[in-house]
Amino acid sequence: VAVVTGAASGIGLGMARAFAGKGMKLVLADLGEDALKKAADEFTAAGVDVTTTLCDVSKHEQVQALAEVATSTYGGVNILCNNAGIGIPTATHNMKLSDWKWIIDVDLWGPIYGIEVFLPLIEEAGEGHINSTSSMAGMIAARRMGAYNVAKHGVIALMASLERELRARKSPVTSSVL
Repeated sequence: VAVVTGAASGIGLGMARAFAGKGMKLVLADLGEDALKKAADEFTAAGVDVTTTLCDVSKHEQVQALAEVATSTYGGVNILCNNAGIGIPTATHNMKLSDWKWIIDVDLWGPIYGIEVFLPLIEEAGEGHINSTSSMAGMIAARRMGAYNVAKHGVIALMASLERELRARKSPVTSSVL
């Protein structure tokens, strides 16, 4: 069972297609209701076992609800892809504090919440993987993307730390950053 956030388009939809191609059951989460329905229709037509839910990953309780959908529908989770992300190209000194908060809440707190909620479930399954999507902005700070750069640098540090911790305690779960 693969759970993918930001799954209705772009990288998230590509991940879902790859998992479907390997015969996995899918739990797709996004904020775009129409795009999510279109993605679900594509998978259903191809005979893929899929369920969808609206989820704002910046809200811990919505990430918990996403986990509940996955476990109540399929009994467990093997893969989590923290893929949902946003960015607003604005000069750092001109960005509103509310936009800083929104971007960091989605792009960094979303993966933090995902790990906190899903890691115990994936460990319970006995094997699995957690991936979080960063960006080149996580390695190279581009101009006019201050909040996005900060969040994506944080995602790289988060996932590198998680990978080392999981390996050190011989967890059945692995992790990576895209």
